[in-house]
Amino acid sequence: DKLDADYIKRYLGDLTPMQESCLIRLRKWLQETHKGKIPKDEHILRFLRARDFNIDKAREILCQSLTWRKQHQVDYILDTWNPPQVLQDYYAGGWHHHDKDGRPLYVLRLGQMDTKGLVRALGEEALLRYVLSINEEGLRRCEENTKVFGRPISSWTCLVDLEGLNMRHLWRPGVKALLRIIEVVEANYPETLGRLLILRAPRVFPVLWTLVSPFIDDNTRKKFLIYAGNDYQGPGGLLDYIDKEIIPDFLGGECMCEVPEGGLVPKSLYRTAEELENEDIKLWTETIYQSASVFKGAPHEVLIQIVDASSVITWDFDVCKGDIVFNIFHSKRAPQPPKKDSLGAHSITSPGGNNVQLIDKIWQLGRDYSMVESPLICKEGESVQGSHVTRWPGFYILQWKFHNMPACATTNLPRVDDVLASLQVSSHKCKVMYYTEVIGSEDFRGSMTSLESSHSGFSQLSAATTSSSQSHSSSMISR
Repeated sequence: DKLDADYIKRYLGDLTPMQESCLIRLRKWLQETHKGKIPKDEHILRFLRARDFNIDKAREILCQSLTWRKQHQVDYILDTWNPPQVLQDYYAGGWHHHDKDGRPLYVLRLGQMDTKGLVRALGEEALLRYVLSINEEGLRRCEENTKVFGRPISSWTCLVDLEGLNMRHLWRPGVKALLRIIEVVEANYPETLGRLLILRAPRVFPVLWTLVSPFIDDNTRKKFLIYAGNDYQGPGGLLDYIDKEIIPDFLGGECMCEVPEGGLVPKSLYRTAEELENEDIKLWTETIYQSASVFKGAPHEVLIQIVDASSVITWDFDVCKGDIVFNIFHSKRAPQPPKKDSLGAHSITSPGGNNVQLIDKIWQLGRDYSMVESPLICKEGESVQGSHVTRWPGFYILQWKFHNMPACATTNLPRVDDVLASLQVSSHKCKVMYYTEVIGSEDFRGSMTSLESSHSGFSQLSAATTSSSQSHSSSMISR
C-alpha cells in the first residue's frame, strides 16, 4: 500500500501522500481488471497529473488510451514500422541532445517543411503514424535520461523554428490533418511535453494559432514560449533553457544539427485522387474546395463582404488547367447579383465547374472599385496560397481571369509559340479549384493577445500585424 521513498524520488518525482495513494489505487485496479500489458508507474502518473489526480477521470482516459494502443499496435511501432523515404527526406524534424533540465530535445523546422506536399504524397495516416513514432521515441529517451541523470525525467522539450512559415502551411486539409494529430497526441500522451519553444514567429503565425489553439489543452498551452524575430537571442531567450554548446547552427549556434532541411516535395511523388480515395482520405476532393471555369472574356469572381477593418481574407487555389491572373479588388458598394438567365454572360454553367461575374461592365477601375493587390500571374499546375489584412470595410472581390498571351513587343504580332499555346487551351477555358476564408478582426486580435504574456516582444508583432492603417499580404506560389 506504500511505495518505496527512494523509488519515488529516483523515478517519479515529488508526490504528496494523496497523489501516491491515487497512483497505487489506479495501478491495483488495472492489475485486477485490465487484460493486457500494464503500463509503468511513470505512464499512469502522467494521466493522473493530466486530470489533477481525479482518479475516476484519469482512469477513463487511461483505459481509452490503452485500448487505442492495443488496437493500433502502438507498443510495437518503433520495432515494426519503417517511415517511408519521403518522410526521411522531407520531414524537417529530429532529436537533438537535451535541454538544461535533462529533457530530450526535439527540433522541428516547421517553416522549412512542405506540409501540403507531405499530406499529398503520403496521406494523413502515414503522417500520424510518424508523429506517434516520434512520441514513442520520446518516451524511450525520457527513460534513458532518467537513468543517465539519476532523477525522474518524464517529459521532453520541443523547439519549433517558424522561419519560412507562410500561407502554404495553412492549406486547409493540411490544417485538418494537424488538428487530428493534435487530438490523438493530447489524448494518448498527456503531460509528456515539458516545454515548447516557438522561435522566429512570422506575421502569419497568429492565423495558424487562431485555427489550432482551441484544440490544445489549457495545461499544455501554458508550456508555450513564443519569440518573434531574433527575440530568442536576448534575455529570457534560448540560453535560459538550452546550453550554448548545443544551440543549432541555423539559429546562430555552433552545433551542427542533423535535422533534414525539408524543402518542397516533388509533385511526381504526389498520390492520385484514386489512391487517396482507397484509404478513405478524400483530401483531393475535399468538399470545402470549389471548382470554377475561367473563360476568355469571362473571369470567375467571388464576393466577400467585410464589416470590420483588419479582418484577414485567406485563399488557397490550384490552377488545374490553363494560365490565369489573380486579382483582388475593393468597392464601397455591392456589385449587382449575377443574372439568372442562361443567355447572360454573368452566369455560365459547365460540367467542369461554375463561372460567376460580379463586376459590372460599366464599372470603371479607380472610380467604382480599386485594386488592393498587384495582379498575380499563375501558371497551369501551380498552387497558390495567400492572405490579405483588409484596410477598409466594404466589398472585396477575388477574381480569376484568363491570362492572355503577350504579343511580341517589337512587331506587335503574336509569336508562333504563343499561337500554338493558345490553340492548346481548348475553347479558351481555364479551371481552378479554390477555397477562401475570412478570419474576423476580433478573432485575429484575440489570437495575438493570448500570446502577449509570453517572454518575448510579441506584443510589438501584434501591433504591426493588426494595424488597420495599412494593408499586409503574403502570397506564395509553389512550382
